[in-house]
Amino acid sequence: MRKTPKVMLLFENSRRFDRALTMGIARYARSHGPWAFYKTPVFYLREANVDNSKKLLEMIKSLQLDGIIMREVPRIDKIIDLGIPIIVSPYTKEQMRGIAVIVGNMEADGCMAAEHLLECGLKNFAYCGYRGFVGFRLRGEGFAKRVAKAGFETNIYKQPDSQAQRDWAKEQLIMADWLKSLPKPVGIMTCTDERGENVIEACRIANVYIPEEVAVVGVDNDALICDLTMPPLSSVALNDEKTGFKAAELLEKLMNGQKPKTQSITLAPTHVVRRQSTDTLAVEDHDVVEAVKFIRNNALEPIQIKDVVNSVATTRRSLQRRFHATLGCSIFDEIMRVRIESACRMLVETTHPISEISLKIGHSDIYHIHRWFKKIKGMTPLAYRKKYGQHDRFH
Repeated sequence: MRKTPKVMLLFENSRRFDRALTMGIARYARSHGPWAFYKTPVFYLREANVDNSKKLLEMIKSLQLDGIIMREVPRIDKIIDLGIPIIVSPYTKEQMRGIAVIVGNMEADGCMAAEHLLECGLKNFAYCGYRGFVGFRLRGEGFAKRVAKAGFETNIYKQPDSQAQRDWAKEQLIMADWLKSLPKPVGIMTCTDERGENVIEACRIANVYIPEEVAVVGVDNDALICDLTMPPLSSVALNDEKTGFKAAELLEKLMNGQKPKTQSITLAPTHVVRRQSTDTLAVEDHDVVEAVKFIRNNALEPIQIKDVVNSVATTRRSLQRRFHATLGCSIFDEIMRVRIESACRMLVETTHPISEISLKIGHSDIYHIHRWFKKIKGMTPLAYRKKYGQHDRFH
């Protein structure tokens, strides 16, 4: 009889990233297991005034585990020294030699956020992160690099050095002053959705309006945060559940004594989920703004260029010329860009056939969508789903 592997999962399940990783791991175990899972006790069952890192080490030793998938934690070197097959998602280190890791494509996260804000017509940009985290610094660098490529500069928020000043009751006042000092309108990327929540709160203190003066985009697409902020926070979504599946696949190989050539799994951005915090278009041409709003609100309907022109008080020729002057594209280009972004979300988040997705975004000709998808995203819809899809077969 096959032995059931005993696997410990050490994640902070209050965050979307950790929950999604766990869901992907569970999906793998259901189809390739069974596995027996272990976690640390919930907070209300933990002993008070106890060294939790020491307690965790004792727990791991006593369980005689076959494998661990975990976040980086204090005294992680002690856990690694036990010699148990392990996969770690680090956040203070760029790499961890000698062990399998889950690594984020942080520069790509920043690039995607920058492109989203550039599409809003913004010309002023800023980045807000935390000190001491390699990944968050790399996200900021990716953001600034893409902004620089477009010909603009990025203002970087400098978190206070003093731990006392980082107490949120004090730091929010410092952040509010920083927000007031920025040229407006400005697009801000934050290193996580939690930091985006901070920026939105500081904007309220600074009497700065979102999204009219400040557009904010976070990372993780954590609905528990994004939908509770006021206004709701736009965010870069990641292929986190698929990453959990791949992590479990790699752990099984390690538990079976295999030594795969590649011992890292890349967490990649898939698309930006637009919410009210970036629902803006920073251009002076009122007709173009209204036309783009019409496209965004009706892109999944079978609208044509004439419908967009009829939504504003101008001629087709004039609106085409003004689209090229302000957005650098034609009216039809913008319709297709919005439709392809909608298709991306459905490819990642659903199992709908590509033919059905094509119909949902207003096209019965699937080959037409293939051409436009490849033009905008550089790959076919099927390749995009295989690379980023959360709910496909993960193969």
